[in-house]
Amino acid sequence: MSRQLKLGAFLMATGHHVAAWRHPQVPANAGLDFAHYKRLAQIAEAAKFDTLFVADSVAAPTQDIASRMARSDHFEPLTLLSALSAVTEHIGLIATATTSYNEPYHVARKFASLDHLSGGRAGWNLVTSDNAAEALNFGRDEHIGHAERYSRAREFHQVVTGLWDSWEDDAFLRDKASGTYYDPSKLHVLDHVGEHFRVKGPLNVARSPQGQPVIVQAGSSETGRELAAQTAEVVFTAQTSLAGAQAFYADLKGRLAKYGRSADSLKIMPGVFVVVGQTEAEAQEKCETFQQWVEPEVGVALLGRMLGNFDLSKYPLDGPLPALPLTDSGQQSRQKLLTELAGRENLTLAELGRKIAGGRGHYSLIGTPVQIADRLQEWFEQGAADGFNVLVPHLPGGLEDFAHGVVPELQRRGLFRTEYEGRTLRQNLGLARPQNRFV
Repeated sequence: MSRQLKLGAFLMATGHHVAAWRHPQVPANAGLDFAHYKRLAQIAEAAKFDTLFVADSVAAPTQDIASRMARSDHFEPLTLLSALSAVTEHIGLIATATTSYNEPYHVARKFASLDHLSGGRAGWNLVTSDNAAEALNFGRDEHIGHAERYSRAREFHQVVTGLWDSWEDDAFLRDKASGTYYDPSKLHVLDHVGEHFRVKGPLNVARSPQGQPVIVQAGSSETGRELAAQTAEVVFTAQTSLAGAQAFYADLKGRLAKYGRSADSLKIMPGVFVVVGQTEAEAQEKCETFQQWVEPEVGVALLGRMLGNFDLSKYPLDGPLPALPLTDSGQQSRQKLLTELAGRENLTLAELGRKIAGGRGHYSLIGTPVQIADRLQEWFEQGAADGFNVLVPHLPGGLEDFAHGVVPELQRRGLFRTEYEGRTLRQNLGLARPQNRFV
């Protein structure tokens, strides 16, 4: 079978547009409505998406402007995906868990459990946290610095993956006749002592169906790229042009060899914000429906958060984006991308906030299924992507538009599956099952 692209459904409760919650077809309590998420999961699985992806933050926004934005109440991702594992059969389940405000043993145990519950469909989106407010919920006065966050993340990954190998695949005999529950020779104690963590082990969960859940990352800074080349199996990234995406793809794939990895061992899936219409005019009209609800102050608040936790409320809305120091608490790659966008298009603060209200700096496509498929095919075939993490303006409507319009067009072109290849997320992504490091 020829190379085919991968698709992830990025679920953001009401949808990815900052004003999605105001749409009449979006459930008002979407963030805590399991029936809503169940419907989304089943739409995506029927369309043969590879994954569901749920982002997370361990802090609620408290500024006055937050009362105009639907980002304050939502399920904890692992709890949600555990429930969704019972109402789906094939689609991958990727949850975000920060290495800055968790302990490795907790993360290893929870994701191994999800992998068992789902029959081998779990993925861990390893993040270092770009929300500075999270620090205040974990006994700190300020966010951990960028360099330290990545140092901690690298060791955190070592510990988690080491714990996932605590037991060999056939360690648990559970032989009632002999009275042997497990083979002691197939138990491996990690006994990790490092700069940030001391973890004895072993994990109290058997080795999972995938061997290890799939490791996902989204960092695109220099430090983030190096960590991804060393540890990630899927990378989500924000790119705004074919040339930029090609450069990122070539750079990241080019780093793999020094870690003894092949190009196929890492799938790069840029985010793409998609608004689908039967005609281009209809798609533009749909998009404008959301844009008209973007209050300037809301757009600028979102912009400040995306730039790296800056308060932009004191700057004039009709003025330019002010010169900002390099963020140490947020995403440095996203700050660079948005700053370049503002300069290239000569946008005011309000205009930039409105422009990113849907895609948040991701590549945006507004058009018919054929037009959208053309661009996805171009990126896929010209060395810019192995697939895409799909962002839609509102849910469930935007996901239905993509599933019923764009997916059949991709299938017609032979670019996307019509049936799942396997039972596990690794099998469907074309990723190898890792061997136990102790064997």
